[in-house]
Amino acid sequence: MAELVQDSLAGNTRRAYASDLERFLDWGGAIPATDEMVATYLAQHARSHAASTLARWLTSLAKAHRAAGLADPTESELVAATLRGIRRRHGRIPRQAKPLLRDDLLALLDSMGNGVKDARDRALLLIGFAGGFRRAELVALDIADIEPVRQGIILTIRRSKTDQYGEGRRIGIPHGRTRHCPVRALENWQTVSGIVHGAVFRRVNRHGHVLGQRLSGEAVSIILQQRLRDAGFDPAGYSGHSLRAGFATSAAQAGATSWKIRQQTGHASDAMLGRYIREGEMFSDNAAGMVL
Repeated sequence: MAELVQDSLAGNTRRAYASDLERFLDWGGAIPATDEMVATYLAQHARSHAASTLARWLTSLAKAHRAAGLADPTESELVAATLRGIRRRHGRIPRQAKPLLRDDLLALLDSMGNGVKDARDRALLLIGFAGGFRRAELVALDIADIEPVRQGIILTIRRSKTDQYGEGRRIGIPHGRTRHCPVRALENWQTVSGIVHGAVFRRVNRHGHVLGQRLSGEAVSIILQQRLRDAGFDPAGYSGHSLRAGFATSAAQAGATSWKIRQQTGHASDAMLGRYIREGEMFSDNAAGMVL
């Protein structure tokens, strides 16, 4: 039974809970905790940590208490009021990855060469963008997840942040209409690399040899930032999430409906997608543009 309970949480979630609990205990907290103890803990970290981080800590503490069959101190009005006060006094705009928009992506791709790493990175960036993938979804792709069809390819995402039970999701990547087609880029990478099974995106050493290790999610950020730098862009603010954000924003600018964008990205709701839609439509029928 213990193993089943453990498997109810994703590995990253378990590690995050454990890290948060260890931080609380190192601070001087204890399990079970009182609501006064938890409120004090939040107040002492109000200046150094974002309210969203503090809220995550509360989730971890709540989970620890419920798992032990203890009363949850985070449900008290004292804790809730403390967090509201922190948000009012120390609220800050959450940091978001800068979206890599379509035209900037094409300019970046134009600056790339024709080596083995270039082939990999071109496919990585184009597929990541066209699929609106999270970086973990992108690097988890296997050759078996690629299905060629007349219109392009279908990629199967076997597990994701919003699909912890592995039900899977199928994403269509159509043939591109520009000089940079994601389908052709992926086919070229498969040809150049000689990969016929296992991980699609792998490490390439300085001699251009394709290695067996799958790329990490962090590697997506590193590759994107380096490619931006090489193309003359300032990479500050960009991360692996910039491909996903850039696709959603660019699609909104092109007039795609929110439900069609969600169909590609797998966002759970329009609310989660909303900030990208707002960014993409910021200058569409802009009121200031009508009067100035």
